[in-house]
Amino acid sequence: MLPVFDARRRLPAEVDLTLLWSGLILLLLGMVMVYSASIAIAEASRYAGNHPAYFLIRHGVFMTIGLIVGGLAFQVPLRTWQKMAPWLFVAGFALLALVLIPGVGRDVNGARRWLSLGIANLQPSELMKLFAVLYAADYTVRKMPHMLDLKKAFLPMAAAMVAVGVLLLKEPDFGAFVVIVSIAIGILFLGGMRARLFAILIVVLMAAFAILIVISPYRRDRIFGFMDPWADAFGSGYQLSHALIAFGRGELFGVGLGASVEKLFYLPEAHTDFLLAVIAEELGFVGVVAIVVLFGLLVQRAFVIGRQCVALDRVYPALVAQGVGIWIGVQGFINMGVNMGMLPTKGLTLPLMSFGGSGILANCVALAILLRVDWENRQLMRGAKL
Repeated sequence: MLPVFDARRRLPAEVDLTLLWSGLILLLLGMVMVYSASIAIAEASRYAGNHPAYFLIRHGVFMTIGLIVGGLAFQVPLRTWQKMAPWLFVAGFALLALVLIPGVGRDVNGARRWLSLGIANLQPSELMKLFAVLYAADYTVRKMPHMLDLKKAFLPMAAAMVAVGVLLLKEPDFGAFVVIVSIAIGILFLGGMRARLFAILIVVLMAAFAILIVISPYRRDRIFGFMDPWADAFGSGYQLSHALIAFGRGELFGVGLGASVEKLFYLPEAHTDFLLAVIAEELGFVGVVAIVVLFGLLVQRAFVIGRQCVALDRVYPALVAQGVGIWIGVQGFINMGVNMGMLPTKGLTLPLMSFGGSGILANCVALAILLRVDWENRQLMRGAKL
């Protein structure tokens, strides 16, 4: 009986429970809020068959697939992910190019970001975020002896990011471009890039983003709408003004689950890009703080796991773990900032929570890889103790 008891007692220590439960709670809470935010839209949509649970059912299927694929991804050792990283990046690049081929990529609201798979759509930019983490970590490890050399360390990665950026801006998907560049630059910095060079690159990137905004009337209108949404509340500031109204109505404890008014055809993309606004209206300030805390815990655990890898001399897993933390943190921050009116409106979903099959799939696989990194750390530490 004693060995059985010991095995059960050690079982919780196999993975980081704070990380695991933070991710699962965000997934489950996201499912509840997607249902709440989408009922009215689904009932009024012929595309959804006027079925109130249409988006809930699809989201549940996506989440189930994501968890199954994530479970399979957890079985793959990090050394295997490292070997596959360059090929996955090339595959992601090919999918981004495929989207832009007329008749192949699917147009939705003036953007061509999806590949039709019949019963669902695949958004390559979501998968590319995961592939960028894996590839940037592998690239940094290979270039570690040359990290102080601008030409050898940074320029090849910059060329790859420019190539990806050209395809993303053609879709257009400026938000995904910002996230992927943040992942690449963040991993390079964590891998040993000089602080002075990093500061210069940040200035250059900010200037480049400013130019991209100035030369695009669409992006320029969004910036002006963000600065004063009430100046054109029925035009460029429409989404943000209604998001702010939702936050205002929610006050401290919210109007109650399911009682949102803004989701009733006032707030566009309520179940995707602006899910946090519905959460704010229905669950109030307390609900929003809870979401922020859960994301904070997830990102914090990612960086702690990365530091444990460094102590164990596991550089690639360390960069992967911290790269996932950068991805979830940056995208979550941008989505929350947009919903609160702190950042210009961008088409970025809330990780692990918003409706969207490709995003949920990529997030679940990323979380599984992060748990695998932690599991491998624990096995090494346990072996060292023995």
